[in-house]
Amino acid sequence: MTDFQREHACAAAPLPAGLRSQLKGYQWARDTVGMSGGAVYRLHGKVGAPDLFLKDGSGSLADEVTDEMIRLRWLQAYIAVPSVVQFVRTAKQAWLLMTGLRGQSAYQVLESNLEAGPAVVDAIAAFLRQFHRIPASECPYNSDHAFRLSRARLRIDAGLVEVEDFDEQRQGWTAEQVWGELLGLLPLMPPDPVVTHGDFSLDNLFLSQGEVVGCIDVGRVGVADRYQDLSILWNCLGEFGPALQERFLSQYGLTHLESNKLQFHLMLDELF
Repeated sequence: MTDFQREHACAAAPLPAGLRSQLKGYQWARDTVGMSGGAVYRLHGKVGAPDLFLKDGSGSLADEVTDEMIRLRWLQAYIAVPSVVQFVRTAKQAWLLMTGLRGQSAYQVLESNLEAGPAVVDAIAAFLRQFHRIPASECPYNSDHAFRLSRARLRIDAGLVEVEDFDEQRQGWTAEQVWGELLGLLPLMPPDPVVTHGDFSLDNLFLSQGEVVGCIDVGRVGVADRYQDLSILWNCLGEFGPALQERFLSQYGLTHLESNKLQFHLMLDELF
């Protein structure tokens, strides 16, 4: 997917009055990689004003937007994330307005210059080590596999799992097949809890001058097994070759890859 395809110009979305006046004069672009069922917008082009980002969700997605707002405010004491500019919540809908992060996403950097791959991977590994050093005892949010399995079961029963988006090795599978494989791996998973990002993908990490300057999409932050993050980033790097996958794990400090944990978390992510 090209950068052009990752967002497109659009009209301003319907907004509550307070937000509408604050965002007057901005041009709007909708993110095509943003959360499923909701909307993510980049607001740009206002003279003398910085770019901003807006997340909008209704129904159950309003709760997800709220979760992200809460976690952004908590994370700011520990790691670089966008600042909350304004948050509006009604009974059915939520809007989260945030600052942006400088630089480009890790995906954009790798897509435009694969030769930068080793340096990018090293920077990402260093950032993840920093993230995982946040004291788990100070994190009020639980995202362990038992919690996420309960959420996944609800999504399966509600028909919300997008099976057409499964990874290549699981194309043609049903959500129930993935569920069965997940349960079969549970006895093989000794816990290794840290504070995890929850969706540690190349699109959610931003780099500037060779360093990761922060992360976005933190609505799933919570204490979970470190493989929650390792598996997603490892899977993303597969698009750019196994050498970068291996380098990432080595630079992170993993001396032995626990394949059962890797596969469990990859399949768990299919259900979200």
